[in-house]
Amino acid sequence: MKKILITGASGFIGGFLVEEALKNNYTVYAGIRETSNLQYLQDKRINFFKANLSSKESIKENLLKVGKFDYIIHNAGATKTCDKKMFNRVNFEFTKNFIEVLYETNNIPDKFVQISSLAAYGPGNPETLKPIEENDNPNPLSLYGKSKLKAEQYIKSLKDFPYLIFRPTGVYGPREKDYYVMYKSIKQGIETYVGTKKQYISFIYVKDLAELLIKSLSSSVIQKSYFVSDLKNYTSFEFNSLIKKNLNKKTVSLVFPLFFVKFISIINEKLFCFFSGKISTLNKEKFKEISQTNWLCDSSDLVKDFEFKPKYDLEKGLEESLEWYKTRNLL
Repeated sequence: MKKILITGASGFIGGFLVEEALKNNYTVYAGIRETSNLQYLQDKRINFFKANLSSKESIKENLLKVGKFDYIIHNAGATKTCDKKMFNRVNFEFTKNFIEVLYETNNIPDKFVQISSLAAYGPGNPETLKPIEENDNPNPLSLYGKSKLKAEQYIKSLKDFPYLIFRPTGVYGPREKDYYVMYKSIKQGIETYVGTKKQYISFIYVKDLAELLIKSLSSSVIQKSYFVSDLKNYTSFEFNSLIKKNLNKKTVSLVFPLFFVKFISIINEKLFCFFSGKISTLNKEKFKEISQTNWLCDSSDLVKDFEFKPKYDLEKGLEESLEWYKTRNLL
């Protein structure tokens, strides 16, 4: 059986990647921290890789214990933090540490899959609404996006490194926490928008993403990068309408001006970080992204290279997601 390491395994996407890898009969190592929540990593077939990615010695020590991996999916990263320096440290420097150790110990896998983000390229043109394409010039707005782009550029600079880079758009599904905030708001009868009801957005259901990434391991494709969506375009209005339909709710529709949302994001961040040490869902960095009009992307290369056929569009994915929250009395 082929051996795979999935870093960030205790996170939202990571848990589904582990499940999909097990389903495909890989010997799975879940990369976690000592403090990771293992709630969704209970399968007895899972092996654990507890390396501290900030320490090259820790990575080396753990690699010596388990030996070479056939495949690595590097999913670990920081998406929000009170300490802004952590974006670059975790998303770029930790990635660099990890890959340098792979070289130093002669443990380069057959394929290294880097999970990046659409945020690494930044939004598309708000006037033309043209989907973001691979040959566009990246222009990330957030520190998160900039750190993800920096990691991509480092990986692409390595000679003969067998990488694949995937940039998912909005990933949703069971266990996810950020979109859940909107689900709860609509459940309470309030439907909100940032600046406009016609924000153009794209999505990928977490199970489709996991299936694609695991399938990519056995392909012959290397040294390419992709945007990942369900191949369809949506608006924020359509997103909210599907949630309302599923929850059978009538709502008060509120379109907040950008200046007001920016102000709230600043206050939210300061209060949450000061009192809890944790960052709020709406924060200054997140505002830079949610205030943009065009988050469409071109994922057609996935069809050509991996015969990608998403099983979920937004309606079907939301139906399954919302049912998960309902059955756990979260909605």
